[in-house]
Amino acid sequence: MKRLSILGSTGSIGTQTLEIVRCNEDIEVVALSAGSNIELLEKQAREFKPELICVYDEEKAKELSVKIADLNIKVVSGMEGLIETAVIESADIVLTAVVGMIGIKPTIAAIKAHKDIALANKETLVTAGHIIMKLAKECRVKILPVDSEHSAIFQSLQGNKQSQVSKIILTASGGPFRNSTLDELKNVTVEAALKHPNWSMGKKITIDSSTMVNKGLEVMEARWLFDVDYDNIDVVIQPQSLIHSMVEYVDGGIMAQLGTPDMKLPIQYALYYPDRKYLVGERVDFAKIGSITFLKPDTEKFRGFALAYKAGRIGGTMPTIYNAANEYAVAKFLNREIKYLEIAELIEKAMEGHKVTENPSLEQILEAEKEAHESVRSNNKISTSFS
Repeated sequence: MKRLSILGSTGSIGTQTLEIVRCNEDIEVVALSAGSNIELLEKQAREFKPELICVYDEEKAKELSVKIADLNIKVVSGMEGLIETAVIESADIVLTAVVGMIGIKPTIAAIKAHKDIALANKETLVTAGHIIMKLAKECRVKILPVDSEHSAIFQSLQGNKQSQVSKIILTASGGPFRNSTLDELKNVTVEAALKHPNWSMGKKITIDSSTMVNKGLEVMEARWLFDVDYDNIDVVIQPQSLIHSMVEYVDGGIMAQLGTPDMKLPIQYALYYPDRKYLVGERVDFAKIGSITFLKPDTEKFRGFALAYKAGRIGGTMPTIYNAANEYAVAKFLNREIKYLEIAELIEKAMEGHKVTENPSLEQILEAEKEAHESVRSNNKISTSFS
């Protein structure tokens, strides 16, 4: 029996994970957490009856406590509650599916509690990879990637030696604007940016996919997950989202993981690794697909993507600046406070004004996050340099 704690149970990854639980009698949910969606969380509580639930919003936690008073479930709140959910003694594995840097502290706590991590929170490695991977090794904890691209790489590495890897090739759909011109992007609406052609995801990650910042974050995450240099991580646009990523070996051979664009496959693979189980869903019909195409990313159009390589190579606190500035800028775009192309500009402004701290502590990482947010706040009224 697998005993699972889910951080972020009401989001896209969390709800799909619970779909997998419904189909398998050998997974028990022992803890759930969410930000503020207590309506869905109550339904999940009544269906899965976990020992513990965390609602990050303290007032919402009090509301939920009243709603589920008839159930024997402890309700906690805030960061302390999130950490309690991550270290709950009965859990074997913790799925970290919260959005943003809020996932760092509970992930560190779970590793220290010797819980395996099914990682769907890329910000954790982007900003604190040097801390997380070292700690996981010391505690002999598995970091199992849930992102489709990193899961694909992980699967393609099975049975092969890390020393024989030549490079990693991350694939990208290119999002809804892969065929748009830079001029056409000037007046992109929130609604247009949220219409991803292949994947169903949360709002923030959907915007990140459209700007290709998400792919930049994945490059930085891959650097830590698979211990490769940035010069050995390539990105190619593969519009059909059929090839989820590839690994090229020293002999020129390439291993790829293919499948339909369904996040339940990488989630289930992480939960059951190294085993595979039957998964209900559509299968690839190559004859129907007909062809697979590849494009080179346009780094002028997707400026945020190019900035990710720059931030990653600089290292230290710069990836945190990149990530946090994007996080805050995307929130402003979703609130219709800035234009679409200003997302990348605000990231660049934050990076330009930052003095890097090498090998930062968790406290220094969190300070850099605050600095990036302040930079976006102070620069959000500037006119875009793309106009």
